[in-house]
Amino acid sequence: MTTVEIEYCVPCGMLERAQSVQAAILEEYGLELDEVALVTGDGGVFEVRADDELLFDADEDEFDLDQIVADVAPFVGATA
Repeated sequence: MTTVEIEYCVPCGMLERAQSVQAAILEEYGLELDEVALVTGDGGVFEVRADDELLFDADEDEFDLDQIVADVAPFVGATA
């Protein structure tokens, strides 16, 4: 099953955004995932990965919650 990691900048106050992404992914895929983890970081980081593949990077991508959730779909149910 799939592991999703949301790395967010603690000093920047991005916890709330990270939690909203986590909640949206869990609402969409629920038990189809092994884990949706919040990973603390700094330096303005906000990245979302599924099975170690980068799906979203705030430095390069426009924040779109629906798109982030949709980008997780190909990983759901995939075996390692």
